[in-house]
Amino acid sequence: MKDKLTKEEVLHVLDLARLDATDEEIEKYQVELYKMLVEIDKIKELNDFDEDLLIAPWSNNATFRENGLNIPTGDILLNVPNKKGNFISVDVEVVKSE
Repeated sequence: MKDKLTKEEVLHVLDLARLDATDEEIEKYQVELYKMLVEIDKIKELNDFDEDLLIAPWSNNATFRENGLNIPTGDILLNVPNKKGNFISVDVEVVKSE
């Protein structure tokens, strides 16, 4: 049975993450990343997974402290230079690294 990833698989992961590693670290990652994948597979095998388990354990997610600032959305949008409906529009510039 396989008990670790190949060196090439680890190098591929490191490349995707744009990371470098020593040979000693690569050997360590071969085992550790494999163990992580085994644990993920165990989660995938759960038959009685219930989406209700993903609900937060508290009932009120958006409360403010008594001394917190609570500004109506309309007032906030008055000061926003770019908006689309009730949303703030933000321009993002994508820069590719070489």
